[in-house]
Amino acid sequence: MRVSLIQLAVDPAEPADARRARAARLVREQRTSDLVVLPELWHIGAFAYESFTRDTETVAGPTARAMAEAARDAGVWLHAGSIAERPEPGGPVFNTSLVLSPAGELVRTYRKIHRFGFDQGEAVLMSAGTEIVTVPLPETTLGLATCYDLRFPELFRALVDAGAQTLVVPAGWPERRREHWTLLARARAVENQSYVLACGTAGTHAGVPQAGHSLVVDPWGAVLAEAGPDEEVLTVDLDPAKVAKTREEFPALKDRVLGR
Repeated sequence: MRVSLIQLAVDPAEPADARRARAARLVREQRTSDLVVLPELWHIGAFAYESFTRDTETVAGPTARAMAEAARDAGVWLHAGSIAERPEPGGPVFNTSLVLSPAGELVRTYRKIHRFGFDQGEAVLMSAGTEIVTVPLPETTLGLATCYDLRFPELFRALVDAGAQTLVVPAGWPERRREHWTLLARARAVENQSYVLACGTAGTHAGVPQAGHSLVVDPWGAVLAEAGPDEEVLTVDLDPAKVAKTREEFPALKDRVLGR
């Protein structure tokens, strides 16, 4: 199974439509992949708080349409990152991830559960999701999380209990906490004996330099590939059978006592 993580650079000076077109082009270039992943809130910037309630969309809006066409043209499963979703005019806003099929159909959405900001920013401007979301693909089952969710291991345990084998984490993670990004991605892989696909952004959002350094981690915690700080596409071949093999050879999940 071939996966591609598109570590997209987000420049506030670039119009949103131009960024959508650029992201769509990058998706189309991954025709040999089975799954393509984009970062969190790449259409506006993960720290562009003034845009969270101003530049909202629905799951049938311009970003979703552009990504659906790109997924269909490339013939790939596409985790299109997340958008600032306002389902109803005047209603609450969610940080919502979109998963599209190779036919360009919207298969599942995930509304970010843990909002970052400590009573500021996203934590007050967006509403929290409540649903644990998995997506069955032909070769693996995805478990969906977003950025700050990475700090909450109980979510990932719930995803594994729901059948997840590959954990997908789009993010807009800041450079000043880059070591946490790598550490937590590896920890979630080791403790859940799952692949982790952690896809961040490059560039600077609202004056906040981004960490970049997207990475693919295997079920033993080994980093199979890691990007640098700039825009980059990581493409890695995974062995989906390695998840079951790891869990069988080192059956730590069977010894759980709490939280079952």
